[in-house]
Amino acid sequence: MTTHGERESDGAAAVSRRGLLRAGTIGAAAAWGSGTVGATAAAAAPSADAAPGRGAGADVEIVALGTAAGPPLATGRAGISTVLRVHGRNYVVDCGRSAVTQYNRAGLLLSDLAAVLITHLHADHLADYYNFFLLGGWGDGDREGDGISQRVPVYGPGPAGALPPAFGGGEVPTVAPDHPTPGLADLTHLSIEAHAYSTNVFLRDSGIPDVRELIDVHEIEVPDVGADPLGETAPAMDPFVVAEDDRVRVSAILVPHGPVFPSFAFRFDTDDGSIVFSGDTARSDNVVRLASGADVLVHEAIDLDFYHGAGMSEAVLSHLEKSHTTTEDVGRVAQAAGVGTLVLSHLAPGAEGTVPDGRWVSRARRHFDGRVVRAHELTRIPVRRRAAR
Repeated sequence: MTTHGERESDGAAAVSRRGLLRAGTIGAAAAWGSGTVGATAAAAAPSADAAPGRGAGADVEIVALGTAAGPPLATGRAGISTVLRVHGRNYVVDCGRSAVTQYNRAGLLLSDLAAVLITHLHADHLADYYNFFLLGGWGDGDREGDGISQRVPVYGPGPAGALPPAFGGGEVPTVAPDHPTPGLADLTHLSIEAHAYSTNVFLRDSGIPDVRELIDVHEIEVPDVGADPLGETAPAMDPFVVAEDDRVRVSAILVPHGPVFPSFAFRFDTDDGSIVFSGDTARSDNVVRLASGADVLVHEAIDLDFYHGAGMSEAVLSHLEKSHTTTEDVGRVAQAAGVGTLVLSHLAPGAEGTVPDGRWVSRARRHFDGRVVRAHELTRIPVRRRAAR
């Protein structure tokens, strides 16, 4: 897959020099989806309104691996992670808690993994990221012969470069003060180092693949639009192309997620339709720009009434209000963008039964006249291009 606008940070370059992983620009391009598609067709989970199951999938479909916002554990729900499956290849967007297990439960093949994209570097979007390679390199215990056998491109944020002040101006500790804002390349390198003993032993007594040969990290370069990690984190801007292959073109845009920088939304354009993932974001006109005319918008949502009634601290409520989008505003964004289907995921609160499904859907429908789907774990949503208006 051709890669656009990448940055190779000093940390990423150091990783590359050590031969641990390839990061940043690699020659003129990086190939997505160049590997052999697994011979066994992935078993499909159900359509949007059905219970989890297996069967034949659509040419292009969304598979919700996990739908819970975090970081707190959400009983009955997995952490946020979604697969866009395009003609037999799987593009994973975010890797929340249990994403690898859910990927297996959905009947998806590791050999079909085309790429991983990370919207931002919060823990609830990263909890299972390294597990795809640490564990996926072993293969799938339920499907003989399946596994990750070649480099998988991973796209996500580079270093923020600065930390925000503490809420209320107080003093707080800083973890790793000499390197407090690692980007995706350094995060990957440090994960490899932290698991070195386990990997080294298994290399010697079990013949596993070298995990360093399975990960191809690309930090997304932020365009010069005046974005500032301590100021305007997501100024008005146009979408920009990140990468493309023979199945998809991926564009990104900055979105406002409290003090987090950079935080991206992604758009996938395919021959069969366009799909947008909002990532974590407050209500944003940048999402409207990115999602304009898309067939499907997968958007986060928060029920602030629940949190205001739960006795949360002022700091937590401030974070939630500045970082996320109410369900009503999600409907407004979808309407302004003119999308065909709105899928609600990354739900806060995420625990099962805290907010009735009907409330998520009905509040979005107050301001959106298209189809609304509340995603559940292992929900599958076929994507089809709408007829021209």
